[in-house]
Amino acid sequence: MNVLTTIGETRTACRAAKRNGSLGLVPTMGALHEGHLSLVRAAQKRSGTVAVSLFVNPTQFGPTEDLAKYPRDFERDRDLLEKEGVAFLFAPAVEEMYPAGAGTFVTVEGLSDRLDGRSRPGHFRGVTTVVAKLFHIIEPECAFFGQKDAAQVAVIRRMVRDLDLPIEIVVCPIVREPDGLAMSSRNLYLNPEQRQAALVLSRSLRAVEERFRNGEKCAAALVETGKNVIAQGPSVRLDYYEIVDPETLLSSAEVRSPALVAVAAFVGTTRLIDNVVLT
Repeated sequence: MNVLTTIGETRTACRAAKRNGSLGLVPTMGALHEGHLSLVRAAQKRSGTVAVSLFVNPTQFGPTEDLAKYPRDFERDRDLLEKEGVAFLFAPAVEEMYPAGAGTFVTVEGLSDRLDGRSRPGHFRGVTTVVAKLFHIIEPECAFFGQKDAAQVAVIRRMVRDLDLPIEIVVCPIVREPDGLAMSSRNLYLNPEQRQAALVLSRSLRAVEERFRNGEKCAAALVETGKNVIAQGPSVRLDYYEIVDPETLLSSAEVRSPALVAVAAFVGTTRLIDNVVLT
């Protein structure tokens, strides 16, 4: 695996690889788990060459968020990706991605203020800026993202559409632990009691899905079902519980398929997200 740290060498290597076939990109912030590796495997099925970016992006963290303590283990991540047969790992320094005096950002107006964007002002501006930069540096035909970050997916898809970027966004299923908890790098923050309490997120989504399948179409009633399950969780504080259109992230009184049921909650001090799509 070729580990690259500068934009120039990454552009050169990726353009050379594209002369021999397609190139897929898996953007990550490291602290890799099986969810990330499932994206890598999906990319390998679709692309001749796979590049992974590993960059903890400071512009998507708020001033009181967990940038400083975000889990980092470069050697472990590198070894996992090498075992998966990844061709290129792009792992730049912050100064490489954001040179001194940088003041240009990519913003998807409106959409970036919904769900996580409402709870974390400026978060999606940081996401779209760094993803746009990665797309320009690596120039993949396809980029692979996880369904767990459904709001992020909606924002990135809109950015790609609005900027006419020649990239297909491929969304892969949520990967869960055996007990249902969605895999996340932030799960490492949870102590055993919090880890158990966090199960109310996926349990609430299953309850909403079951009620929807039994014929309930009222969004308020379905949201109430989910919130009631969340309320049973010790040390769990709800951030939002919404049912929205997967593309616009807007809600409506009556649920129409497909609909995204999205939840964010703090378990102790750790903020976790999860979702399910009603069809």
